Amino acid sequence: MLTKSHGLGNDYLVADPAELPFVVTPERVRLLCDRHVGVGSDGLMLLDGERGVRIFNPDGSEAEKSGNGLRIFARWLYDTGRVASPRFVVHTQGGDAAVEVHGAQVTVDMGVPRFRDDLTTIDVVGQRMSVVALSVGNPHCVILRPRLDVSELRELGPLVERHPTFPNRTNVQLARAMARDRVTLLIWERGAGETRASGSSACAVVAACHRLGLVDAEVDVTASMPGGDLLVRVDQRGSLWMAGPVEEIGRITLSSELIARIQALP
Repeated sequence: MLTKSHGLGNDYLVADPAELPFVVTPERVRLLCDRHVGVGSDGLMLLDGERGVRIFNPDGSEAEKSGNGLRIFARWLYDTGRVASPRFVVHTQGGDAAVEVHGAQVTVDMGVPRFRDDLTTIDVVGQRMSVVALSVGNPHCVILRPRLDVSELRELGPLVERHPTFPNRTNVQLARAMARDRVTLLIWERGAGETRASGSSACAVVAACHRLGLVDAEVDVTASMPGGDLLVRVDQRGSLWMAGPVEEIGRITLSSELIARIQALP
């Protein structure tokens, strides 16, 4: 049984690996996430232990952390009775995250970001660009622009994602600070490409703008993305709190034909 949910159009499959009729491999993840011949999603999340999660990108690679994914996974844990309290901690490869489930709304403590002070510019397509490189449990490269253009995202996104400066690749955001409590962003997600929404990207942009003095701490900053808005707050400790919706799409039983195709893969 797989559960499919989305946060602002960023959709994930969630499962307990003990309930799957196959062992997960990168090739099998790619088939599952394929929107034409598989179930289709922006990634797969697997229960790891009691409250841990492994996060797979649709290309089969593993992600350390995901903001939208954490909200989806937290609600799945609570809705399926795997946790009794609406407040608990989820364990990820990118660190532990405290979460709070309030019906369809989920809040996540994404932790204190770590900035790369050694990296403030990169050379891409013959131009030197100012960037803010940081980690919120997974890597990000924020590029502030006076206006946002999706065609520029599609040009720069794959180049910056695989830039030699980021040996493990990176998530990429084109961003603009609109006010002391509002930012807008476009997202190129590592292993997934152009994405309608991303919780960790929203957090990375707010953190970058706060570091540059463009947004305030201790206020809810609205992070607007093509898929919708998330609220991100930088607290007194510098930790990033993200809040937003999760909607369950369905619970899926795989057909015998798809299971056979998955099992035939290495």
